[in-house]
Amino acid sequence: MKKILVIGACGQIGSELTPYLRNIYGVNNVVAADCIYPLKGELREAGPSCKIDATQAEDIAIAVKKYEIDTIFNLAAILSAKAEATPMLGWNVGIGALLNCLEVAREYKTALFTPSSIGAFGQDTPHDQTPQDTLQRPRTIYGITKVTGELLSDYYFHRYGVDTRSVRYPGIISNVTLPGGGTTDYAVEIYYAAVKGETFYCPLKAGTFLDMMYMPDALHAIVQLMEADPAKLKHRNAFNIASMSFDPEMLYAEIRKHEPDFKMEYRLDSVRQAIADSWPNSMDDHCAREEWGWKPSYNLDKMTEDMLKVLRTKVTHV
Repeated sequence: MKKILVIGACGQIGSELTPYLRNIYGVNNVVAADCIYPLKGELREAGPSCKIDATQAEDIAIAVKKYEIDTIFNLAAILSAKAEATPMLGWNVGIGALLNCLEVAREYKTALFTPSSIGAFGQDTPHDQTPQDTLQRPRTIYGITKVTGELLSDYYFHRYGVDTRSVRYPGIISNVTLPGGGTTDYAVEIYYAAVKGETFYCPLKAGTFLDMMYMPDALHAIVQLMEADPAKLKHRNAFNIASMSFDPEMLYAEIRKHEPDFKMEYRLDSVRQAIADSWPNSMDDHCAREEWGWKPSYNLDKMTEDMLKVLRTKVTHV
């Protein structure tokens, strides 16, 4: 990777991936692009930026030509819970943007990363240690776009030789980006409640296990995969990657080790609960470990300690 375009640079992953990439590859070699949210602050001022509507292929092509891009990170998506409320928007953004990126990548011979998700599985998928290769029959529009994206990316690799790569992300927990409508966002919201001294109302019931990952591991995984030897990649689109699996009670107990007066009550969200029930409790990520050396650095206790440390400072200065 020498010249990189990040589409969706203001989103959940993009807002942290962009400066992470600039730190590695140089500020002038990473172009930040978005259209839903305005580019501002470091994203706009620390390096090149442009406005791209990813549902318009010409916007992407213009940026690729102008900045001589060799790698595209396509992060355009509507997250799970929001996509269920607006299914056509979820489809048009999730698949429309991907097809445009694939066509531009084919024409201009760039590599392409598009994240998949645990949402690509479904109710009938094995929920514990979900295999790399298994039944995928999601019943959410978000999940359907992710399965479709995996298949389309594989097609463009086999049919046209486009260097497509992807990971199936679990829920991502960030101390920078605020929750944005994802089913797993409760695992971010709970930390904010803890540092503010507020009671947390959990939208998922006790015993709802979900695979989770701390953002530093999520960012490292992207770069590690994109830098991996292509000859060793058998499962390009997309690799299971895992870090930790917990339910609300386990997360609550871990936070109370640091904030003993913290309170949590259950106020269930039926939409989020239904989505969570269709997702894996944990994923088997041995293929990623074997094919490109994936290994997470954070577990629940290490992540919790860091989250609370960062958010205490962040909330104090808000």
